[in-house]
Amino acid sequence: MANGADNVRPATRDRVLAAMDQLGYSPNHAARALRSGSFQTIGVIAHRLSRTGEARTVEAVVEAARAEGYTVSLIDVETPSQTDMTAAAVRLSHQAIDGLIIIRAEDATPSTLALPPRMPVVVSDSRFIGHLPAVGADQAAGTTTAVQHLLDLGHRTVHHVRGPLDSGPAQMRADAWAARLRSAGRVVTEPIVGDWTAESGFAAGRRLAELDDVTAVLCANDEMAAGVMLALHDAGRRIPQDVSVIGYDDLPLSAFLLPPLTSVNLNFSTIGHELVKALLTQLRDGVGLSGHHVLVPTQLVVRSSTAPPPAA
Repeated sequence: MANGADNVRPATRDRVLAAMDQLGYSPNHAARALRSGSFQTIGVIAHRLSRTGEARTVEAVVEAARAEGYTVSLIDVETPSQTDMTAAAVRLSHQAIDGLIIIRAEDATPSTLALPPRMPVVVSDSRFIGHLPAVGADQAAGTTTAVQHLLDLGHRTVHHVRGPLDSGPAQMRADAWAARLRSAGRVVTEPIVGDWTAESGFAAGRRLAELDDVTAVLCANDEMAAGVMLALHDAGRRIPQDVSVIGYDDLPLSAFLLPPLTSVNLNFSTIGHELVKALLTQLRDGVGLSGHHVLVPTQLVVRSSTAPPPAA
């Protein structure tokens, strides 16, 4: 009866429920799971929840899981290495979870990420499409659109402040940036490597401010873009009159920078909800491990940080 059975007479039910309340009894969910085959819990592995993108994706996962009657068990790994990711997956598999969601595998690749056998899993990383169920933003399309926007404004080329060399999303954005410039017959400059922080963006901006020919900069995230903008401002370079700047992620703060930042929106909420949907599809319908993937469209949100280049 504690598990919701309805074949008990009302009078008996009332007496038992009163006794349960007096004793402080609660149903044993682990035992219930053994009978039903479900713990109603999703394991989530993430790295650096201080980053807004990761935090917003996890928030959406929790929201979507709650709507389906699931709770979330979260591990924030120390590093995004395949070793730490694999260890976290094993640890969660020993707990009462039904399936696993990995937020940005980062250093791990489809060939190096080792997962517990028969564990339903979805990865928030478009690199895993075709290998594991995966949900990811269309990084290439988002970057290409941003570069094309600057070229359409009349800029001869676009400089790039990229993310860390060991980051999969950063590499995908850098590759798409270079590919679009090459296809347009434009000069591809050496990208400046940052670490996602505004501090690294500020350092990159100081380097860019020393180059007279810089008129457009694409940054791999909004935090670095904010640092670039401040460094350019300190150097007397006006945005967008002298230099146009585009960020990536379209964080809420982007609309309140001076000037408001043009940025690529990744729609973290949709990604989080699609991750839960993909995992529950496996749990309920038994879809094969590589049989589900979603590429979430991106959108360029044009604000006041981009404009035609200054007249020669």
